[in-house]
Amino acid sequence: MKRWQAKMANAWVVEQRDWFLPVLKTWQDALTERMEKTTQPVVLVGHSLGCILIAHAAHHIPKDKVVGAYLVAPMDLERDTPALEFDASSFLPAPKAPLPFRSHVAASRNDPHCSFQKAEELAKAWGATFQDAGEAGHINMASGHGPWPEGMMSFAGFMKRLG
Repeated sequence: MKRWQAKMANAWVVEQRDWFLPVLKTWQDALTERMEKTTQPVVLVGHSLGCILIAHAAHHIPKDKVVGAYLVAPMDLERDTPALEFDASSFLPAPKAPLPFRSHVAASRNDPHCSFQKAEELAKAWGATFQDAGEAGHINMASGHGPWPEGMMSFAGFMKRLG
């Protein structure tokens, strides 16, 4: 996400107290507090656990603050995935309620942290449009992704659909 932030003048990352100690309440509080300070509606962008955070926080953010969410490679915490560097059990269970704003999920067919089918199920539960990102791993640096121009084009299309 920081790579995208560098390309977009009006983008910012919601800094968390500790990226390797994800506690839902702490992370959700940081997101909602940052959203309360925004002066214009935003589009949230989340990757991996950030997608789950956005789904948890969605109904705690004032409706006039968010116009959409672009969610990339959501994490399936209920699945037996490769060892994580952190304990994210406080994020369980993943929300299954529709998000109160338009959303889009991009998922890979070979993501070690979430099956393609599970990502599709999450997208459907959240009321999101769904994109097959192909064989792209977890769509991060570790899976060989740098700038990910396909993602930027998809994001631009999502922004256009939002109007």
